[in-house]
Amino acid sequence: MSISPNIPSPQESYGYESAGTPRWIAVLFGLVIAALGVVVYFGYTTQAKLSDDLGRQRDQNKILSAQLDQANSRIADLKSQVEITTQRMGLTQSELAKAKSRAEDIRKEQQASDAELTTQLKASQEQIGAVATEVGGTKKDLEATKTDLEATKGKLERGMGDMNVMSGLIAHNKDDLDELRRRGDRNYYEFTLQKSKNPQRVGPVQMSLAKTDPKKSTYSINVIADDKTIPKRDRTSGEPVQFYVKGSSRMAPYEIVVFDVGKNQISGYLATPKDSSAGAPAPSAPAAAATPTTPPADKP
Repeated sequence: MSISPNIPSPQESYGYESAGTPRWIAVLFGLVIAALGVVVYFGYTTQAKLSDDLGRQRDQNKILSAQLDQANSRIADLKSQVEITTQRMGLTQSELAKAKSRAEDIRKEQQASDAELTTQLKASQEQIGAVATEVGGTKKDLEATKTDLEATKGKLERGMGDMNVMSGLIAHNKDDLDELRRRGDRNYYEFTLQKSKNPQRVGPVQMSLAKTDPKKSTYSINVIADDKTIPKRDRTSGEPVQFYVKGSSRMAPYEIVVFDVGKNQISGYLATPKDSSAGAPAPSAPAAAATPTTPPADKP
């Protein structure tokens, strides 16, 4: 049997197949195998990590579940306490209503008290304003009086009497005499004497006017004290005319000061010491013109 020359032998066929498979396919196949190995490795690693994370998450869930149970327990306790408190509050609702009503009454009473106090304060402020105005006017009056007193003090002076004894302060008119009275250092008896032979009572003594000279402002009088007559001749207005009576001090004689000399008439005052109690036993005479500032001492 002859072999056809067109059919190759088995060796030739194997050599042909080996020579016909490309080398890059083998390389590619190796790379695919390696890639699959890497994928399997990373898949396994990822699965292991996921398993660990899942285990930790389960543990965390257990902790959270325990905490949730504790919170639920606390909520239940609080709910019980709220229910008990609500029940207790329900027992005192009437008391709370009374307390609220009393608080409202107190608020109204306080408002009324505040309104009354406001009214009183307003009235007090008005009174204070009126008093302040009055005080201001009084202050002005006092200042004016003080000015007048200062002016009067400047007018008042001392002088040597007709017995060479320094006199007290001398008044030259009725205003000055009023100032001396306010001072109260001595007793003062204001008088107006008419020319007459009959004596006239002036305080604790008696006096009679003998004559006057208006042009020279001189006069002559007789003073009756201690059962004797003391003549005072040609004295001048404003001059301290002095004399002594029983019980008076040698340093504090009685003084007569005349500040107005008219025709058959003189006006002035008699000044006596405060401790004087001496009287004049002379016969009584009309005393209408003599005006004592203090009660006369022991009239006979």
